[in-house]
Amino acid sequence: MIFANPTYLYLLLLLIPLIGWYIWKLRKSQASLQVSSSQAFDVPGASSYKVYLRHLPFVLRMAAIAFLIIVLARPQSTDNWQNSSTEGIDIMMTIDVSTSMLAEDLKPNRLEAAKDVAASFINGRPNDNIGLVVFASESFTQCPLTTDHTVLLNLFKDIQSGIIEDGTAIGLGLANAVSRIKDSQAKSKVIILLTDGSNNAGEIAPVTAAEIAKTFGIRVYTIGVGTEGEAPYPFQTAFGVQYQNVRVDIDEQTLKQIATTTGGQYFRATDNSSLKEIYSEIDQMEKTKIQVQEFSKKQEEYKNWALIVLALLLLEVLLRRTILRNIP
Repeated sequence: MIFANPTYLYLLLLLIPLIGWYIWKLRKSQASLQVSSSQAFDVPGASSYKVYLRHLPFVLRMAAIAFLIIVLARPQSTDNWQNSSTEGIDIMMTIDVSTSMLAEDLKPNRLEAAKDVAASFINGRPNDNIGLVVFASESFTQCPLTTDHTVLLNLFKDIQSGIIEDGTAIGLGLANAVSRIKDSQAKSKVIILLTDGSNNAGEIAPVTAAEIAKTFGIRVYTIGVGTEGEAPYPFQTAFGVQYQNVRVDIDEQTLKQIATTTGGQYFRATDNSSLKEIYSEIDQMEKTKIQVQEFSKKQEEYKNWALIVLALLLLEVLLRRTILRNIP
């Protein structure tokens, strides 16, 4: 048995002056009567069991104090051992928020479907540092790497198409994600880049950003979102929202090249179910354990000691109110 707060055990020394005070008070309170002989007072059977039990309440009180001090010291057992492992994976999610992500070939649209599936992915990886970068014609960090996934998920809800000037700067978004994760000390560094278009903005070419990622040992998984052919897109008109089919233009060759350069993989999501399967596959590929250590699993044992304290105090009160009750 070990104690979480062993310094509290020094309080047991207080029992010494308490016992000394009790003995001194007991001697001082005893009356004396001088007689030539006490033989006349010696009556067989006159000694009551109460004479021997009169010190018991004090003994119970001292024991209760001693056990209470032990409770404060928090006794713990270390009999159980188990193995623990950490995954040590840092993940930067990079999502296209251009207006084309409002196309409704995924339901309710590409952006909302991407947010929902990404949120499920985050919930399934509670031990990882995960961050979020968004991009259109420009790019910014919505959330740096963090294990506080509650904050991250709340920031996910704020993602909307139109928060950045329209365009698709894939290279800039990837470069921003690389800058956020490159100094990570994790064994494995991953970027998940999701887009539905071709690079048409930004000063950094996607392949150049991929080379930078490779330099820092970062794997990039690329996801092209959109059905084959054409997809319904909502246009705001004077008569309300009107839908028109627009051509789906995903630069799959560039996305494949990014993935190949960095040791990642390219995926194509044509509907909600395929998008979920893609994130599930990435989740399984990034489950490598990198650190295993053995540690002692401590269990709190103070509850039993606290019950003993309560029992001792109740017994003392019971004795004082019944067979050892003093009559004034």
